[in-house]
Amino acid sequence: MSVVLVINSGSSSLKYSLIDMDREVPVGEGLIERIGQDSSEVTHTVRRTADDGEPTPAVLDSTHGSSRRISDHDEAMSVMLAQFEEHGPHLSEMPPVAVGHRVVHGGARFFAPTLIDDLIEINIEDLSVLAPLHNPGAVAGIRAARRTFSDVPHVAVFDTAFHQTLPPAAHTYAIERRVAKRHRIRRYGFHGTSHKYVSEQAAKFLDRPLTELKQLVFHLGNGASVTAVDGGRSVETSMGMTPLEGLVMGTRSGDIDPAVVLHLSRVAQLTTKEIDELLNKKSGLLGLAGRVDMRDILSGVEAGEEAATLAFDVYIHRLRAYAGAYIAQLGGVDVISFTAGVGENAARVRAEALATLGFFGVRIDADRNAAPASGIRRISSDDSAVEILVVPTDEELEIARQAYGLA
Repeated sequence: MSVVLVINSGSSSLKYSLIDMDREVPVGEGLIERIGQDSSEVTHTVRRTADDGEPTPAVLDSTHGSSRRISDHDEAMSVMLAQFEEHGPHLSEMPPVAVGHRVVHGGARFFAPTLIDDLIEINIEDLSVLAPLHNPGAVAGIRAARRTFSDVPHVAVFDTAFHQTLPPAAHTYAIERRVAKRHRIRRYGFHGTSHKYVSEQAAKFLDRPLTELKQLVFHLGNGASVTAVDGGRSVETSMGMTPLEGLVMGTRSGDIDPAVVLHLSRVAQLTTKEIDELLNKKSGLLGLAGRVDMRDILSGVEAGEEAATLAFDVYIHRLRAYAGAYIAQLGGVDVISFTAGVGENAARVRAEALATLGFFGVRIDADRNAAPASGIRRISSDDSAVEILVVPTDEELEIARQAYGLA
């Protein structure tokens, strides 16, 4: 059995998944939270195969703990090893052949999965200026993992890499070129690992060549983005230099007039830090309706709550605007896919997002859309000119595939 360990490390968290690459399923995974705080939290799950041999994990045994302080990522690695040793699967029996690391920002330097050495590690740390909330945590996890698993290759998989195919017209901001170049200001895009996985799974499901398809992929979770994929290549995406640009999200504003920032500084006398906090953590659905979860927003809409209704309308308005713009950029569309928490589970969001595209032959089948189901599925009507799919994303598996390919 060949297994890959996938690490997604944040500033105060460590998420891990051990993936059996023969069946492409996780056999064990966990999350260590509140690293460096007074009381850390640990969850470890062992995924066991059903007795009938079904390839998908059928039985989940979880253990939870929050008894002691975990001071740093090195200690978190030790806790992870202890969880595998105590609860399984035992790494002595399933030693990883590679460790794949999720890294949010690769700047313009990294356009493919990359074997990590000391120089690459320094480069990832240098890019923290573009992702101060994400890359430092990734670097801490990489360093701890390289010390813990020193005899296997470590591979960085970048959220931005898939979008390195954006043409200059799409990634260039219309500001003074010298300033943009000096400070590395351009659109980088994010959620690339998910957009790549979903667009490839859609082509496979439809049994059509990826290179022949024009696709829209809506990754709708707490963070949200949409990407236009032409022949398997990202040609336009909604997130920009940071994950703040684009769609309305759980706590992020998405698109906003840049002068609003200047206005808040001049008139409200907010500091840069306060404006950053406002736009990234206190805006979006939370800012409009006081709630982040789309299920709560939809409940509010059904109850006739004004704030929830406005939040939902703004959310949908932005989705429709991007759908229309990206179809125009692609010159048509063959497939529209929805993924991530909201995209996979909120039937009303899917229906409303595409409701105005009937003129283009986009038609959702109401029963298919509303039917509870798991796995990839078609929700377009038989007479729709465009295939509409729900495609569950699996970023951990995509990272594992890319890391395994370099092992």
